[in-house]
Amino acid sequence: MRALLVVDHPRADSLTHAVAREFAKSATAQGVEIEWADLAREGFDPVMTAADEPDWADPRKRYSEAVRTEMARLERNEASVLVFPVWWWSLPARLKGWIDRVWNHGFAYGDRHLPQRRVWLIGVAGAGESAYAARGYAEAMRTQLEVGVLEYCGVAERRFELLYGTIESADAAATAVARAQALGREFAL
Repeated sequence: MRALLVVDHPRADSLTHAVAREFAKSATAQGVEIEWADLAREGFDPVMTAADEPDWADPRKRYSEAVRTEMARLERNEASVLVFPVWWWSLPARLKGWIDRVWNHGFAYGDRHLPQRRVWLIGVAGAGESAYAARGYAEAMRTQLEVGVLEYCGVAERRFELLYGTIESADAAATAVARAQALGREFAL
């Protein structure tokens, strides 16, 4: 299996990157071929312009070269894994903009669906699970991302995983990295 691993964090030495690396290492050991998309290092521009705005009357609109390049990455991989820090109970702006611009009408929704049947989302959450449960944040994120994005784009095999409490202690960060290793093994199955 070939998988696109999309990571979004401004610092390469972040826990988010460590989680992505451990996921990739574990999945690769199980035979998964990983293609990296490091949105920050690559300077992906998340701002929607008229060139990439959906055209509801034209599902075959020709999007910008930058977006077509990202679409080609998705098309040459059978699956995707998006690894990100949870900021304000959601995706970072660059990753949200990547989805807005690339998972576009006529490519990921409309008369066509995303060309991948499997997409996993791994969020690195600073707060603990009890904080998310107390206010319903995890369920809100699950609805937004699993239903509002993945299901809408026709992704049959979808998974949303939060790695909780990562800023609470060094042990919690280590637990997140260990969980990423386990997820990499599971992804290969």
